[in-house]
Amino acid sequence: MTFIADLQALVECQSPTEDLAACTQVINLAAEISGRVLGSPARVMTEKGRPVFWWGSQEPKIVLLAHLDTVWPHNSFSPLWSVEGDIARGPGVFDMKAGFLQAVYAVAEIPGAEQSVAIIATTDEEVGSQTSRELIERVAKGASAVLVLEASLNGKVKTGRKGTAMYRIAITGRAAHAGLEPEKGINATAEIARIVSQAIALENPEHGTTVVPTTMQSGTTTNTVPALATLDLDIRSYLQSELLRVDAAVRSFSAAHPEAKIEISGGTNRPPLEPASTLKLYEILERVAQTLGMAPIGHASVGGASDGNFAAAAGAPTLDGLGAIGDGAHAPHEQILISSVPDRISLLTAFIKELIRE
Repeated sequence: MTFIADLQALVECQSPTEDLAACTQVINLAAEISGRVLGSPARVMTEKGRPVFWWGSQEPKIVLLAHLDTVWPHNSFSPLWSVEGDIARGPGVFDMKAGFLQAVYAVAEIPGAEQSVAIIATTDEEVGSQTSRELIERVAKGASAVLVLEASLNGKVKTGRKGTAMYRIAITGRAAHAGLEPEKGINATAEIARIVSQAIALENPEHGTTVVPTTMQSGTTTNTVPALATLDLDIRSYLQSELLRVDAAVRSFSAAHPEAKIEISGGTNRPPLEPASTLKLYEILERVAQTLGMAPIGHASVGGASDGNFAAAAGAPTLDGLGAIGDGAHAPHEQILISSVPDRISLLTAFIKELIRE
């Protein structure tokens, strides 16, 4: 199967986000593959110093959005690629090189797609899309649909994603000898511990709002009152209003000791992908699946964020999770089901055709 050979080439072209040369190489390979499959060349662009793949319309009404960077450092898998029965394994195979390739093969079945469709693949999604966010938002504002080829959830598409926010809180106290005169110090560890308790109390399970203290550092030696402590917070929620609530609370944190200093940095990284942005496209997808004789696709909301969050916030109807069926995103058993690929391509092809007609 040509698809599998192309997928193997993409997976074996390792592309950890932090390796710019490797990301450039995988984008060039993607352009080579798509040129052969689609019969017309892709553009290899540079957006704020990072490579971006773009095939098709420069003012697309339908955007197929993907990324080709992975979370995996070089040689994290041995072998890099393996096939056992119906399972193909390798770094990035599920998240989300198979999804990108499914988009290419689906568009190949649509004559004249380049007039209204674009396939765009970035290389910094796994670290928050700092360089590609403006590009995604700009394209999304002019689109009637953004289809995100992120991995599915057991075949289901994703109609909701949590928004994310990241903060770093630094407390500056004053060092003193912990045994001789601790009262002369200002204990930054004690201050940051109080902040941890306040942060955890901001969670709201009703809306899936989580506030998770992650990394924390403080102190210099075991017999010194610590003068500096830092804390990182990971916040996620299905509602933008919740992110705003938590943001206001975090920025109101203060030190208990009147002479301690607190510095708070960070903020919202991705807004939520809310069902209001996705349900119309999802309903169309289910109608298309029915005409193809497929079982209902199903949908779900998930905690992880994607570039679909940016597209929806920019105003585009967005549907996520249209990529591969498999398991193990960001996990050592990352894999796809090979037998599911033809149906996923057929579904995406028919879906795009329906959107073009509408």
